[in-house]
Amino acid sequence: GTDNVFWVEFDVRNLDGKSGAEHQGTFVMEVHEEWAPLGAARMRELVDTNFLNNLRFFRVINNFMAQFGISGDPEVSDKWRPLKIPDDPVKMSNLRSYVSFATSGKNTRTTQLFINFNNNKRLDNMGFSPFAKVIKGMDVV
Repeated sequence: GTDNVFWVEFDVRNLDGKSGAEHQGTFVMEVHEEWAPLGAARMRELVDTNFLNNLRFFRVINNFMAQFGISGDPEVSDKWRPLKIPDDPVKMSNLRSYVSFATSGKNTRTTQLFINFNNNKRLDNMGFSPFAKVIKGMDVV
């Protein structure tokens, strides 16, 4: 099949919790529809609706992952919370720089994403299906 690919660039500010130009950076995520079609479609939806604008990394665990995808606007969060998507089969592994949706159980993916810092293959058997990879700026992540 044809792998439809698209790229999303993220501008990050307040790195290390500090403001100013020297605490900014960018990273680029390459999204592969073939890896996880439902996850890729949800990512496109999040981009197209500007959901990902002005979000914060809210959970960062050294040597594990960085998680984001909760809106600071309660009305926006309330709208997206029930919009769960079914799980995709795991075709890629949760290796360093690969991106998956967080879940609260089977078929519960909504808007929360995480970027793997290390090779977290143990997550594959738990149903976390990568749909993207950070191809530039992992140092920023």
